[in-house]
Amino acid sequence: MSLSQAIPVDKICYNEKGLVPAIAQDYLDGTVLMMAWMNRESLQKTLETAEAWYWSRSRQELWHKGATSGHIQKVQSIRYDCDSDALLLTIQQVGDIACHTGERSCFHQVENKKDTPPADMLSEVFKVICDRKQNPIEGSYTGQLFEQGDNKILKKIGEESAEVVMACKDDEPDEIASEVADLFYHTLVALAHHNVDLRDVYRKLAQRRK
Repeated sequence: MSLSQAIPVDKICYNEKGLVPAIAQDYLDGTVLMMAWMNRESLQKTLETAEAWYWSRSRQELWHKGATSGHIQKVQSIRYDCDSDALLLTIQQVGDIACHTGERSCFHQVENKKDTPPADMLSEVFKVICDRKQNPIEGSYTGQLFEQGDNKILKKIGEESAEVVMACKDDEPDEIASEVADLFYHTLVALAHHNVDLRDVYRKLAQRRK
């Protein structure tokens, strides 16, 4: 089904001003990037062009996201909620910047400036691993793996792979989950060690899914 067929524009419950809230979410890691408003016309243009169009309440006009900055949003899918009064767009954010401040996400205002908007758990763990690489902490197991390099990291991946196989052979669901978690972790360390972004892996998976 094409994007233009994905949502019945006239079935959406717009508010008294003819608007509906629209949340934009990264299609790879699920990070919530921004919230804006749409009306019938902007939603229709979004469906027709597969790029996000919103309604600017301050300027009272249609707003093609990224038309000036180049940070357009390529829409992958659109969903509406159970009451048909809110939209969820999964998008590919060109330039990886959704906020007018230059931040990746508009939801960046937190007490701890090092915090970033949450994504999926693998992405969260990968961020910690990359931080350990850039900012070593004494006694950190992750830091020790980086210090010992490929020989140690790849040996651990081999060991964890074998343990996943054994857990599956024993048909122990909790043990399988635990061993796969260990394998995922050590694989993420290998990615960071070789400067491969986890999002590149997600892109490969997204391409294969299509």
